[in-house]
Amino acid sequence: MVLKLYGNPHSTCTNRVRTVLEELSVPYELVVIDFGKGEHKAPEFVAVQPFGQVPYLDDDGFKVYESRAIARYIALKYGGIGKLIPAQSDVKKTALFEQAASVELTNFDPSASALAFENIFKPIFGLQTDPAAVEKLKTTLEGKLAVYDVILGKSKYLAGDELTLADLFHLPYGALLEKQGIDFVISGRWPNLTRWWKDISSRESWKKVTA
Repeated sequence: MVLKLYGNPHSTCTNRVRTVLEELSVPYELVVIDFGKGEHKAPEFVAVQPFGQVPYLDDDGFKVYESRAIARYIALKYGGIGKLIPAQSDVKKTALFEQAASVELTNFDPSASALAFENIFKPIFGLQTDPAAVEKLKTTLEGKLAVYDVILGKSKYLAGDELTLADLFHLPYGALLEKQGIDFVISGRWPNLTRWWKDISSRESWKKVTA
């Protein structure tokens, strides 16, 4: 049975999962959830994803939600061990992978996702962007990315010299920074960061998702 991903092509979290599926060449069907019709809040959807958020994955009756959890599941089951996630028997590589994944979740995502909310999603919903909040978020993210540059000066990717899920997790909101005219990842101000970003954002898997 082909995997079914219930999500939306405009959703950052859906595209995080789609990138992993494409990276591993896993066949799947994207079942598009229409936000305008409130399908993500429908009883049948909430019965699977109780928070009413996309995406969730249905693998022959096994259902899992939260994009990063879905990505780990796909990597573990569909050939990603040693490619996108370390073998759990290698405790040191696993620790470094989880460290890098935590860095994305706690040091990148909060500011990057909040900036997208202020500059992209608020206008869509007819809300006013808060310029003071934007500047504060940009300052916070600048400090975080300066540290990224140090980390990436010591290794090719965040968990070492091999690509992992932790790197790919950055793609959806990193790309939205560019759409906001925030050039942090592409400007070369932090050369190691820019080198890394050009590497991960030029992968065929991401190009397919964003085509």
